[in-house]
Amino acid sequence: MSAAKVPASKKGTAGEKKKARKKQNPVMRALMDGSIFVLIVLVCTFLVLTFVTQRTRVSGTSMETTLFDGDNIMLDKLSYRFRAVRRNEVICFVSGKEKETLVKRVIGLPGETVRINAGSIYINEEPINDYIGGISFSGRAEQEILLGKDEYFVLGDNRKDSIDSRYEEVGNVRRKDILGRAFFLFYPFSRIRIVK
Repeated sequence: MSAAKVPASKKGTAGEKKKARKKQNPVMRALMDGSIFVLIVLVCTFLVLTFVTQRTRVSGTSMETTLFDGDNIMLDKLSYRFRAVRRNEVICFVSGKEKETLVKRVIGLPGETVRINAGSIYINEEPINDYIGGISFSGRAEQEILLGKDEYFVLGDNRKDSIDSRYEEVGNVRRKDILGRAFFLFYPFSRIRIVK
């Protein structure tokens, strides 16, 4: 029995049809490629803004001269998933009692005692080098405060005009309320810098 011969005109029809489709729809192909690219960019942006970083606007004068009212900063939301919060880092958190987003500097760490006396800050009864200084109001830290295993004591850099852990309205900051570490000031452009 002999194999049936395929007419020459029908050979390669599938390959030719595929090539013809590619040639016929270059606009559709470009639109499809562009749509996929935009979708990938949107997904990546969403993931970065949700899990890695966040923009925050400073409100008020409590962090002057480090940060000023209206400054726009980026928060690092990822670091604290892998390491502990460190003393002197500037953090953004939701105030437990006022449910307000605040930016302050970490002074006391979990398990430590904090006390403010005669303008000096004491951690575990040892004075720390407070390079910012200017603290005249002790508030609730006039008496020794023992921080829990997930609590932090924070102060604003403008010690004379800051509602911070010295006040009952803010109190000790719980780890779960910390949104992230302020790491980059990006606006106004004249002041772009790393936040320290």
